[in-house]
Amino acid sequence: MLLVIIRTLILYMATVLLLRVMGKRQIGQLQPYELVVIIMISELAAIPMQNTGIPLLYGIIPIFVLVAAQVALSYISLKSQKARGFICGKPSILIAKSKVMDEELKRLRYNMNDLLEQLRQKDIPDITDVEYAILETSGQLSVILKSHKRPVQPEDLKITTEYEGLPITLVLDGRIIEENLERVNIDVNWLENQMEKHQIKSVQDVLFAIIDTRGQFYYQLKSLAE
Repeated sequence: MLLVIIRTLILYMATVLLLRVMGKRQIGQLQPYELVVIIMISELAAIPMQNTGIPLLYGIIPIFVLVAAQVALSYISLKSQKARGFICGKPSILIAKSKVMDEELKRLRYNMNDLLEQLRQKDIPDITDVEYAILETSGQLSVILKSHKRPVQPEDLKITTEYEGLPITLVLDGRIIEENLERVNIDVNWLENQMEKHQIKSVQDVLFAIIDTRGQFYYQLKSLAE
């Protein structure tokens, strides 16, 4: 039993490490060849877990080879546009100026019910509001609405907005993120002064604290149950 547990943990850590090498894309964003690699990795990892008579390397080596092949294909598709079209495919226009490209639907074996369902999921019940609908290589549907149907932006109303940027986390789960303090050119003394101003007794009581691009300090304390 102990041997099974150890083998399982080794395979689990090896698989997680190699999947990290593949990148951070979610399942819905994977290209077909990447999805195939993940399915095959799961099968290869399961075999040595179930059968202790199979050497552990017989599971790890094929997984390593698959990940190396995936990384190589990704690099090739990054450098060559022709290879990218062959490996990943090309986006397909399903709707152009509110007209459904029925020949393209037939070629992709993509029926109207699927198309209308995808539009409804994007809160677009009326196909006449669509300028373009593009089926991406990942299988997701991108929709571009007609200009008069798009949400109004401040720029449309000639309204000038302030730059927001990205808030920087200063404290996370009771621990000061010193590298982030350096990024915004502040020190621990400034943070301690802010905590004192807001009557925070200890940094360990802080769930998170951030500073926005306007220099505003915001925080939340841990719950009393903790």
